[in-house]
Amino acid sequence: MNITRCGWVNSDPLYIAYHDEEWGKPEYDDLKLFELLMLEGMQAGLSWYTILKKRENYRAAFDSFDPGKIVRYDDAKIEELMNNAGIIRNRLKIKAIINNAHVYSEISRDEGSFGRYLWSFVGGAPAVNERESLKDVPASTPESDTMSKALKKKGMKFVGSTICYAFMQASGMVDDHVKDCICRKKGVLNS
Repeated sequence: MNITRCGWVNSDPLYIAYHDEEWGKPEYDDLKLFELLMLEGMQAGLSWYTILKKRENYRAAFDSFDPGKIVRYDDAKIEELMNNAGIIRNRLKIKAIINNAHVYSEISRDEGSFGRYLWSFVGGAPAVNERESLKDVPASTPESDTMSKALKKKGMKFVGSTICYAFMQASGMVDDHVKDCICRKKGVLNS
């Protein structure tokens, strides 16, 4: 049987599982959304596949992306992370995660929920797009522009519009599975 998936997926079973079981499925959990947004930021200048292969290492290195723990990271922890070969050892990106954990706490306090705040940029429900092929999928949208500007205004780093749109796709805020994709055809997205 010939299975068609979105054109960005390679033949690695890890990547196929990510595409089929995670990407584009609505995620509402605050901590999972924080992790995903941080990992999308780590992708800047790299591929998502590179980050996906290191995701478990990131989870171990960053205390399962618990913002309450990350906000307490000090210079010694930053040096430990800089010496961790299992993650991308970029000081600016590492410091961004720490900074963003502080902003996460502020958003959660001020908005009542980090997830609800992020979902507000798509009106609280997934936006289902009808993409014919990968070339029809934009790198950013007015909604990702708005999310990016709002997060930057609150002090977050590595949250440009392209990163925000990739995050919106990954978290299911936007459904960009192309029309011939097995996930679209079988209706597995919102299950």
